[in-house]
Amino acid sequence: MLPKSFPVFDIFEHALVPFHEILSEKEKNQLLAQFKVQPYQMPQIRSGDPAVKAIGAQPGHVLRITRKSTTAGEHVTYRYVVE
Repeated sequence: MLPKSFPVFDIFEHALVPFHEILSEKEKNQLLAQFKVQPYQMPQIRSGDPAVKAIGAQPGHVLRITRKSTTAGEHVTYRYVVE
């Protein structure tokens, strides 16, 4: 349940907010092995970001962000959640 001070609307319904999801530990480990990186070497996103708060992600999680693209159809990027 979200805190009462959080907006009462769904921010993911807005056209400019892409889909965010938290990777499982298994998916996270596979991703890090595939790209041969440590989490701190990944692009970062703050835990205070409204989308991060909305899905309940905590520092240390890795997010998959899927954006719709007119040229590529769909673009997937990953972000490491930091304090």
